Amino acid sequence: MSDAVAATAGQRIFLDRQTPDAYKAYVRAARTVRAAADDAGLDRTLVELVNLRVSQLNGCASCLDVHTRAALAAGDTPRRLGVLAAWRDTELFTPRERAALALAEATTHPADADAQERAYAAAREVLDDAALSAVIWVAITINAFNRVSILSKHPVRQD
Repeated sequence: MSDAVAATAGQRIFLDRQTPDAYKAYVRAARTVRAAADDAGLDRTLVELVNLRVSQLNGCASCLDVHTRAALAAGDTPRRLGVLAAWRDTELFTPRERAALALAEATTHPADADAQERAYAAAREVLDDAALSAVIWVAITINAFNRVSILSKHPVRQD
């Protein structure tokens, strides 16, 4: 690696600070999505499970930290959060949560059309239109925030 490349590799800008109006628009969108999730009857633990699973798939340490704290504050358990990456292999998640997690994964990896169709069909069995739409929007929103944090290299806070 050249000296110039090495010097700039560690000098990431925080996208949210560099272009605050764009970031604020994302925050407003996230609030709208959160309200839609509430209106659809999605409890906070389910929303945070979606946020966490998508952040796991994307490898976003900053969002994993934020949403682990939020999930615990919403009443989820360390045990469930600890096995979230292997949710299909446990009975700790409800059918509604399982459908939301599969749909969130399919939203995060849309190129797998077969998995997307299976997840959508399974979600239709346990989620009404409003809840299905809200889960997809939650997944889309956290995917966007993951990209901002990953590309900015947002640190995990030491508190």
